[in-house]
Amino acid sequence: MAGCSEFENTTMNPLHAFTVNGRTYQPPQRPVVGICLDGSADEYFDAALDRGRMPHLQKMAVHGFRGLARGQMPSFTNVNNASIVTGVPPAVHGIGGNYFYDPALDREVMTNGASFLRVPTIFPAAQRAGRRVAVVTAKDKLRDMFGSGLIPLGGIAFSSEKAAQVSRSVHGIGQVEALVGPAPAIYSGEASLYVLRAGVRFVEEGMADFLYLSTTDYMQHKHAPEDPAALDFYAGIDELLGRLVALGAVVGITADHGMNAKQRADGSPNVFYLESQLNEQFGPGFRVILPITDPYVVHHGALGSFAQVHLPPGQPELLTAVMDYIRALPGVTEALDQATAARLMELPPDRMGDVVVCSGRNVVIGRTPEYHDLKVLHEGLRSHGGRYEEMVPFVFSAPLKAEYAAQAQGDPRNFDLFDFLCNGTRA
Repeated sequence: MAGCSEFENTTMNPLHAFTVNGRTYQPPQRPVVGICLDGSADEYFDAALDRGRMPHLQKMAVHGFRGLARGQMPSFTNVNNASIVTGVPPAVHGIGGNYFYDPALDREVMTNGASFLRVPTIFPAAQRAGRRVAVVTAKDKLRDMFGSGLIPLGGIAFSSEKAAQVSRSVHGIGQVEALVGPAPAIYSGEASLYVLRAGVRFVEEGMADFLYLSTTDYMQHKHAPEDPAALDFYAGIDELLGRLVALGAVVGITADHGMNAKQRADGSPNVFYLESQLNEQFGPGFRVILPITDPYVVHHGALGSFAQVHLPPGQPELLTAVMDYIRALPGVTEALDQATAARLMELPPDRMGDVVVCSGRNVVIGRTPEYHDLKVLHEGLRSHGGRYEEMVPFVFSAPLKAEYAAQAQGDPRNFDLFDFLCNGTRA
């Protein structure tokens, strides 16, 4: 296999073992590449495989492992990426969505920084253990979170969105464009392919041997699995997966969430405005938080299938009536009180509302009609956030050890990715 010579001894190296958040990782000596394909419902793989567009993924499924893992609820980007890079659920790492209401500050806050994490990521520990770590994200909102503590140790962390603005002092690398190519537009498939291409170049040049590559879901928001543009995009992903495997890397793939159409027959969003309805039914003072909210509104218009409801201040007696009312609304699949949702979804209670609401496969939850700019949704709405986007791909280029193969047939989590890569493959 081309490029494998320096990685022929692929046994676990105890000198490179490290422990983070209660888990010990013993990565093989060959390069380790964990990939989060944002928004990649398994249907995208199926559509591309059925049409012969992903031959390298097919080889991974035959010679390694292909299955499913359960993602973290809510099925949004920040919460699941944070879980993958820490190896623990949000109840531990503290990020339960892209966005939450902080009652102490009386402010709605985006969780787009390392300060919101309550535990370290695995990356500084891997760097200290002797691995050359590189973290490449598509969206810059994730780069600060995942690069925390890594750059002073000599690691690399940057986003394709800001690849033209990297510096060695901030990102651990300069002149990325000279190595990978011109920075892409964030609202494009190329923003994701650039992430994978950077990973290939780092392994080729010996610049990194422990990588996390996290893409963006722009293409999945805009295209169904069978769309020609989606098929071309996944063929591009496959070519880069093949290059990583040919370089001797052990590759693991999962996703932060899946994706479903959330629109009516005429293409308009299939949305109900929960804050408006609650204020009309019970009186003013309700606050509905949509944790899908982030700076990339062209993707989804801040419409997803999960919401946090804060009761009017000083009116806890409304809880039972509000939950009964919400459960009776068309399109609602769950309405849980805070304690129940925190337990079942492993969420941090202090960053939650009084009621957690999930909607159906083709339904999204809004705040008020005035809150959302639906003009950005030119091609209809595909989105995520609920139970129907919770199951995600779980694929490895190497076969699994017996105990991990058994675990993979049970209830593996997407945040088990690096555990499987480091401890569970026969790489």
